[in-house]
Amino acid sequence: MRQYEVMYILKPDLEDEESTQLIEKFGKIITDRNGEITELNRWGKRRLAYEVKDYREGHYVVMKCRAEHAAAQELDRVFRITDGLLRHMIIREDQ
Repeated sequence: MRQYEVMYILKPDLEDEESTQLIEKFGKIITDRNGEITELNRWGKRRLAYEVKDYREGHYVVMKCRAEHAAAQELDRVFRITDGLLRHMIIREDQ
């Protein structure tokens, strides 16, 4: 198992329920593949450094987890096809 830090930005015009569903969906991808979420921080709505897809703000979420490489790959694949997402980044933390 590897330690990962995942950061993603959700569109600011999503309802609270929709954003919560997306956050749970992304967490479920990790836990369904025998991983564990060690920390989940919702930073809330923040101003972006530059305009992304005509948005100036976004909801930031940071998730730390332990998972296999395949789980991180699947999470990246799902991030790429999710409409409510502006940007994402998955970083492997080395010990």
